[in-house]
Amino acid sequence: MSSSRIEHERIVVIGSGPAAYTAAIYAARALLKPLVLTGFEAGGQLMTTTDVENYPGFADPIQGPWLMEQMLAQAEHVGARVEGEHVVALELGRRPFIVRCDSGRTLAAEAVILATGAKAKWLGIASEDAFKGFGVSACATCDGFFFRGKSVVVVGGGNTAVEEALHLSNIATHVTVVHRRDSFRAEKILRERLASRHNVSIRWNNVVEAILGEGTPRGVTGIRVRNVVTGALDDLAADGVFVAIGHEPATELVRGQVELKLNGYVQTAPGSTATSVEGVFAAGDVADDVFRQAVTAAGLGCMAALEAERWLAAQEPKREAAE
Repeated sequence: MSSSRIEHERIVVIGSGPAAYTAAIYAARALLKPLVLTGFEAGGQLMTTTDVENYPGFADPIQGPWLMEQMLAQAEHVGARVEGEHVVALELGRRPFIVRCDSGRTLAAEAVILATGAKAKWLGIASEDAFKGFGVSACATCDGFFFRGKSVVVVGGGNTAVEEALHLSNIATHVTVVHRRDSFRAEKILRERLASRHNVSIRWNNVVEAILGEGTPRGVTGIRVRNVVTGALDDLAADGVFVAIGHEPATELVRGQVELKLNGYVQTAPGSTATSVEGVFAAGDVADDVFRQAVTAAGLGCMAALEAERWLAAQEPKREAAE
């Protein structure tokens, strides 16, 4: 049941990954008392990443969940309020914006930072879940390093898949690309680059039926593919599987309210986190369809908080004049 009392907030951050927590840290230090609503799955994509080696500041590998715990603690230490509320609706048609939570709670926010992230699309087979983080990954730039001198499989046929295969071809001994069609959708220059790599082979018209592996220690040993034309099954040996069939940005809350790019990510102004709605800023993977790294998400979170702080300060004279 919805509450009749509406709580007023200067700034509400929606999300729980590096972008959300960094935005909270900067907003709290600007004395804006930000409220962070993390939703059900706090921590974002790093919660499924075991060894993180590319986040600056740590000489040894760190655990993704630990890094998110530290960011959360840091945000709280500097004054952010972090709550596990799940936002079900945003009303951006007038200011202050209305934020509705599944608990029935309603908030009015002068500024909103959307940091809801994106999720890698997965194959959706049971054996994939069993080996996530143990040989199955959706990010070659995150996890490719662990497959030096090994053989890996990349599943997909778009730009992401070909870019991941190119990246992995510099690290792994052999890369097999499995694609359900008979040609790549990727840009021509990427296709040409891939064709010139001697340690890359392609299995056209194939889909992954199962990921094969061992239980102790848990690890991938190969994949079972099915030819979509002939129906023939084949087992390929591999040490790792990279699923590269795209990402889905979590834009449900703002769809139809803020401008989105053709691929569904939030459109922001060049060099900015500002969206098409004044007072709404988007940071991290919900807007970044290019880099999608923890460190770039954190950087965008910082930008969003600084831009929101400036925007709020600019509203003060207008508010006083209206009063």
